[in-house]
Amino acid sequence: MSDSLPCRPDRRRLLGVAAVTTLAGLAAPLAHAAEGWQAATLPAGLQRDIKSAITGQHYRIFVAVPSGPAPAAGYPVLYALDGNATFPTLALMSRFAGGRGRAGGQTPPVIVGIGYPGDQPWNVARGRDYTPPTGAAGPANEGGADLFLDFIEKELKPLVATLAQLDPARQALYGHSYGGLCTLHALFTRPAMFQTWVAASPSIWYGERAILSGMDGFAKRLAALPAKPSLMLTVGELEQPAANGAVLEGREAIAARRRMVDEARELAGRLQAEQTLARVQFHLLAQENHGSAMFPAMARGLEFFLA
Repeated sequence: MSDSLPCRPDRRRLLGVAAVTTLAGLAAPLAHAAEGWQAATLPAGLQRDIKSAITGQHYRIFVAVPSGPAPAAGYPVLYALDGNATFPTLALMSRFAGGRGRAGGQTPPVIVGIGYPGDQPWNVARGRDYTPPTGAAGPANEGGADLFLDFIEKELKPLVATLAQLDPARQALYGHSYGGLCTLHALFTRPAMFQTWVAASPSIWYGERAILSGMDGFAKRLAALPAKPSLMLTVGELEQPAANGAVLEGREAIAARRRMVDEARELAGRLQAEQTLARVQFHLLAQENHGSAMFPAMARGLEFFLA
């Protein structure tokens, strides 16, 4: 009988038995291959879930401390928002930071990732913790950045200090997207909190650009500091559609209104002109979009911090 003819019921049963037998034969070696595998771990990485008495929220804190004795002044320390996503990369980068680029010979820093319980790289709670108050009625689950920063300053920093000797004069904050927005808000309102600030792809557009109004009194706050802090701003080249006269729709229209590239560049230019900070660097990351720009921003930011 030709194979092009329909299968009779008895032939369909035989094919079904053959298929089950084949799958069963494959399942055995696959199951055997899975034996002995374990969840991957990050060398020298620690994590702990804590509940903040200030925010009332739960956080997962990741910490990586360099091996060897601490320098006399203590380790530099970099705190990274969205810790579930950023900590693994930054922790590995920091192990080689002492021999890279202009940061060669520098002491690798302690890396602290501030994340949330669970295995997802992003958590919706970031919308509450990373967005500053805008002065207008907003969603109930946003605008909690000030409480979140209080948690870092009053609860998290003392906790991390129990793990390693830290240099109080060499501390940095890294944030991307909403995290970059939170980083700028903290810089403008409490610049003594860190000495180095890395705002990657900051969502300056949030709340009708309310973050820029937070710069009122910024110069006066800086004048009271013993040393001026430094800021790096980065943004992906592809985060803002090119102005070529085309009618944009959907996500591209939203991205055009947000002006991610222009806003970051203009803010960097303004701060450079005012000369109120020790250093201001701006990096336009070629061929990077909003998501992918996070990774080169971490590498640039770590070198900026240590150099």
